[in-house]
Amino acid sequence: MQKALDLGVDIINDIWALRQPGAMEVVASSHCGLCLMHMEGEPQTMQLNPLQSGVMEAVLSFFEQLTLRLVEAGVDKERWVLDPGIGFGKSPDQNLTLLARQSELLNLGQPLLVGWSRKSTLGHVTGLAAGQRIMPSVAAALMAVERGARIVRVHDVAATREALQIWQAVMGLKEESTP
Repeated sequence: MQKALDLGVDIINDIWALRQPGAMEVVASSHCGLCLMHMEGEPQTMQLNPLQSGVMEAVLSFFEQLTLRLVEAGVDKERWVLDPGIGFGKSPDQNLTLLARQSELLNLGQPLLVGWSRKSTLGHVTGLAAGQRIMPSVAAALMAVERGARIVRVHDVAATREALQIWQAVMGLKEESTP
């Protein structure tokens, strides 16, 4: 992490959410932006034994504890976004629960970054191979934004942007018609 910062990186995308030795100290002494993700287990084995407890409770608790640690370390809240870690140590049903109940994560007071693009959960639901998941990926990204995500990580940028343009146009009309 320090090497990346020394090379001029502005944002750290940390799937470990500062759980690696020395990571909190490195970011606390810098001014970089942070994307901090919930991950159950370790990348090599996380899908062999996915999260066993309630996914919303586990993710909320994890981020609440992380937020306390960041504040104690003096890291400005405006520097970080939270990523619930779709597909990182979670079953398809747990991933779908995170999307269905995603707005609850907004109670943490931090912006959300969500990455649904081509995820295996979308293949589990649709039966489509990763390269064929453009429509499910766009639908999931749109639903994530509708439920409060400020940033979406996508592969199919143009298709996602076009869907979000329609959503924004409708939302603009909805706001205009509100008395």
